[in-house]
Amino acid sequence: MATRRMKVLQVLPALSGGGVERGTLEVAAALVAAGHHSMVMSEGGSMVPELERSGSEHLAWPIGRKSLWTLGLVPRLRHWLRSHPIDILHVRSRLPAWIVHLTLRGLAAEHRPHLVSTVHGLYSVGRYSEIMCHGERIIAVSHTVEHYLRAHYPNLDPARIRVIPRGVRTAEFPFGYQPDKAWWEAWYKQYPALRERFVLTLPGRITRLKGHHDFLELLHRLRIAGLPVYGLIVGGEHPRRQRYARELRERVRKLKLGSHLCFTGQRNDMREIYAASDIVFSLSRKPESFGRTTLEALSIGTPVIGYDHGGVGEILTELFPKGLVPLGDLAELCTRVSAYYQSSPQAPEQHHYRLDDMLTSTLGLYEELMS
Repeated sequence: MATRRMKVLQVLPALSGGGVERGTLEVAAALVAAGHHSMVMSEGGSMVPELERSGSEHLAWPIGRKSLWTLGLVPRLRHWLRSHPIDILHVRSRLPAWIVHLTLRGLAAEHRPHLVSTVHGLYSVGRYSEIMCHGERIIAVSHTVEHYLRAHYPNLDPARIRVIPRGVRTAEFPFGYQPDKAWWEAWYKQYPALRERFVLTLPGRITRLKGHHDFLELLHRLRIAGLPVYGLIVGGEHPRRQRYARELRERVRKLKLGSHLCFTGQRNDMREIYAASDIVFSLSRKPESFGRTTLEALSIGTPVIGYDHGGVGEILTELFPKGLVPLGDLAELCTRVSAYYQSSPQAPEQHHYRLDDMLTSTLGLYEELMS
């Protein structure tokens, strides 16, 4: 435990869903549970009520808005920090990190909090992204991110990097989990075509990053081969990405997959959907920094197939190497699914990617800076 109560402010663009946002709420709740003062600064979003219910304070600032007007927040934030002294300022995104950097540069030493940054992504290399290396400590969410930082920013002192992998709450995603009868009845009522099908699920928001085109082509080839597969694309559509969503639906029409695929939209029952799936996929053509959905699915025992790169490749190599497929190898994807259809391999019952470990390490890092 820290020797005194810490005041911690986490900063990110918004609280509208996603892995970065979920991790922010998890750390905030852990801070409150440990007796500390937790604050989060963002433009807001659907997750704010949950944040506040857990005992944290939300500061509604448009600090992630991509506009020159956002620079006007610098003097305002500088004044706020003078009148609201905090111990730890934790930035989780590049634009907010720049606003914080400009703010602290004009702040007297006695008003400056300790600065922590978390590198959640494999950002484009350059000065804009390098701002995430300015923290006293830089949290890398995987060894993949650590290698990215050391390779592209050689002047960064490796001693300032801490690898703290994301984690899942094992009580929330227990091995062997099965939904209750009421959930199954509602599920099949909503999606009756799923009965007696081999269900393939691609989770993630509707963005080009997530590999939807490869998933559609995989379904097409498997249908031609005669396998009774049904595809689920589970994720919300951002208003700014409706053109891409229309592109995907047009591809579904051309491949004649309409009766073999469903877009579920955003769902709040991912644990149940993982359990209802025969295979979960991770098919991003660009390496991801971690692979939260991969870990969640494996945690309850559902097999995962994913491309062998980035954080997903890192998790699969360690926990489920049978799920690794070379990047972009659609023929091997088909072969692997066909093999799983005949005999599905067992996912590991134990793993060390636990949320409690992530939270303990993060709060321990804060306390290290305080000491």
